[in-house]
Formats: sequence, C-alpha cells, structure tokens
Amino acid sequence: MQILTAEGKKETLDPPKRVQDRETKQQWLVWVVAILLGVLFAPTLLWLWDRWTLSVWNNGHGILITLVVSYLIWGELRKRIELPKSSNPWGFAILIPALLLHMLDTGINSQLLAAASLFIALPGLSLLFLGTERTKTILFPLSTLFLTLPIPLFLTESIHLLLRYIATDSVAWLLPFFGVPVYSTGTLLQIPNGSLQVADACSGFSTLYATITVAILTAYFCPAVQRRVLVLLIAVPLAIAVNIVRVLLLTLLVHWVGLDVLATSAHEISGLATFAVALPIVFWLGNPPAAAREK
Repeated sequence: MQILTAEGKKETLDPPKRVQDRETKQQWLVWVVAILLGVLFAPTLLWLWDRWTLSVWNNGHGILITLVVSYLIWGELRKRIELPKSSNPWGFAILIPALLLHMLDTGINSQLLAAASLFIALPGLSLLFLGTERTKTILFPLSTLFLTLPIPLFLTESIHLLLRYIATDSVAWLLPFFGVPVYSTGTLLQIPNGSLQVADACSGFSTLYATITVAILTAYFCPAVQRRVLVLLIAVPLAIAVNIVRVLLLTLLVHWVGLDVLATSAHEISGLATFAVALPIVFWLGNPPAAAREK
C-alpha cells in the first residue's frame, strides 16, 4: 500500500505497520470506552461497594464473589492466549439494551436496575473487545456476577428464618457436651450468663450464598466429574456447619467471658472466619492434587 507524504512523495506502508497502527487505535478505543463507562457507572459502583461493605452479615459475599470471578476470568484468558483477537459487532445487541436499562433506572433511582445493567453490559463489551471465542470462555463466570447483587430481605426472609432455627437447635444440642446448661425456644438460647438471640445476621446466609456461588464456579472449571458432584453436594452442608460452629464458639465465649464479648471485634471476626474456612475447602475439593491430575 502506498501513501502520499507531505512533500508529495509516495511511501509504502508495510502490512505489519498497518496491523500495529490498528492495534494502537483499538487500545485507545478501549481506554476511551472504559473511561466513559467508568464515569457512567461510577454511582452504581459506589452503591454496590456501600452495600457489600455495609457489614459482614449483609451482602458481604459480594466482594468475595467479585474477587473470585475476576481471578477465574484472568486465569481463563491467560490459558486461552492463543485464541485469535477479533471483535463481534453483536456485542452492541447486548450493550445497547443494558444502557437503556441504566437510563430507565435514572428515573426510578433504584440503583438495583443500574447494577443489573452493568453486569448485562459486560458480555457485550467482551464481544466487542475480546471477540466471540474469548467471550465464550469467560461467559459463565461473567454471568455469576449477578449473584453479587444485593437481595431484598423480603425475598430471603424464609431462608434466614430456617437457617436461624437450624443454628439454634444445633447449638442447643451441642452445648451440654461442653458442660453448658441451655434452654432454647424458637431462635433464643438461654444460658446461665444470659440470653442470646440468633438473629438474621447470625443465620449464615451470606456464607451460604458465597459458598454455593464459589462451588458452582469451581465445579464449572473442574475437569473431574466426581469432584464436580462432590463440590456441589457439599456446599450447603459445609456453609451451614461452619456457621453452627461460629454460633457455638460465640455462645461458649459468652458463657466464659460474658455478654460483653459480643460487643467486641470477636463478633465481626467470627463472621469473616466463616468465609475464610468454607471457601478454601470448596477450592481444595474442586482441585485435585498435582499427582492425581498427572494420572
């Protein structure tokens, strides 16, 4: 290909140069789009962050799931680096409705629809800038980001109540083995030092939600069918068991130290500990040892 210089001379533009120029333009376009979308969705991202960090007990799983999904997407794209770079204009068929949904939420001001529109837009952006093949490899983890959306309490109230009953009855059964007399009624535990109410915050719903989500992601990427089934089957009982242990330990601390211990950081730390115990176990069960993989 020939081009005309400022002096009127003809110069040949070699194909590698054209490819490099095109990739440079694409990189600039990616940055421009990223900045524009960042400005557009900044209030939504701040709202999500506010909900995720409200407390360990309310939507705290959102941060963990987002980090796990980001890690899995990064890992999958690294493994598929040989896939051709391309752009699929069908991404606009996803992106435009997502932006319209965001526009609708501007009038309603629910922020929940705006957050949903953000996650809907991601596959469209992936098609536009990563291409069809790369989007296929990360579509499933991208879809699980919807599980980070804050769930209104009225939709999960019955689950919270069931988990509270399970925790109360289980701890009431276990305490006598530790020499602690207890009387339970409903979701109330009465011990010599006082009464403890197993509230919604202590139901373990966030741990259950995060564990199920991570189990689904782990099973999706796990090559062994047996381990997929194992991970999916163990997610719910594991999350419930970890929360029961947490409530049991807090009750024992109240028995040994007093009710004031619940006003300390031990209460919050115990909530974080449930994630720190349950999620690594799910990862470990879904990833066989190196020796087993080699066989």
